[in-house]
Amino acid sequence: MKTKKIALLVSLFLVFSLTTIGQKPYDPSLNGKEEIAKAVSKAKKEGKHVLLQVGGNWCPWCIKMHNYLHSETTLNKLLEDNYIFLEVNYSKENKNLDALAELGYPQRFGFPVMIVLNGEGERLHTQNTGNLEQDKAYNFEKVKSFLYNWRPDALNPEHYK
Repeated sequence: MKTKKIALLVSLFLVFSLTTIGQKPYDPSLNGKEEIAKAVSKAKKEGKHVLLQVGGNWCPWCIKMHNYLHSETTLNKLLEDNYIFLEVNYSKENKNLDALAELGYPQRFGFPVMIVLNGEGERLHTQNTGNLEQDKAYNFEKVKSFLYNWRPDALNPEHYK
């Protein structure tokens, strides 16, 4: 009986999480390679990097990261000011394996996994999000540091003379 209650609570949490964002963040019908190419083009025009979050609607930590990035004001500002953000689906409906192969097989880190690309589409960094966790949540300072340290201006050689 206790197991059923826990399962029901987890299910309700996932449904609530998905409905609070208005829709499911991962779209299995999209072609990852095409969407990444669009994001790279936009990032180049805007002088930003691309931040990919690979995961799926089936993944509670993926939904948690999506909600966290969009609900924490400081993190959302870092994200919007410095990145073109794209969630790339990985699910039984569409694993986007061709896109992930070009990104160095980031799924080896589990889900979600974050990838930073520059405006040329070159992979700069792959982030195992397990390193951004603390207890059963994401750690604000760790996530903030990740977003701050991989923003385009952080890679400006003029800062390091």
